[in-house]
Amino acid sequence: MTQTITRSYEDYETARRVVGELEAAGVATADISLIGRHKDAEDSNAGEDAGLGAALGGAAGLLAGLGLVAIPGIGPVVAAGWIASTLAGAAAGSVAGGVVGALTSAGEDSDSANYYAESVRRGASLVSVRAADEQAAAVEAIMDGAMPIDRVSRLAEYRQAGWSRFDDTAAPYRSSFM
Repeated sequence: MTQTITRSYEDYETARRVVGELEAAGVATADISLIGRHKDAEDSNAGEDAGLGAALGGAAGLLAGLGLVAIPGIGPVVAAGWIASTLAGAAAGSVAGGVVGALTSAGEDSDSANYYAESVRRGASLVSVRAADEQAAAVEAIMDGAMPIDRVSRLAEYRQAGWSRFDDTAAPYRSSFM
């Protein structure tokens, strides 16, 4: 069996480091996804992403496949992995649901998927891994060791401000690096 393990991080650099650590631990590149709000994504055109992986993440592994995707309600992000493939299909109109749909189809419950999509909308970066049961504890240790955003407290903040779910029709959130 496999399970999906997802964490949000305050910044792209932390998420990038987590991806590198996961790959170094033997997690297959095909099982890792990254979606991040990087300032270079804000300054670029989603159609002009050649070489972005090498510029933002390195020349090997998952990060070499980084590309720009414009997500409704989030705006331009850098993305790689199986979630990026799903988002590219959504952008082309062949897949519905965006980030929330990609995460729920991978096994995240609806509340978690909405939270993770909103965290990216507000400037976070997320890493999601499809892990075999025997690999899950090691994956969680790597991901949790990088100090992910505390989901419970962040959800409380969002809800206190009136948030209830991710809204892909909302205007993209302007992050602090802009």
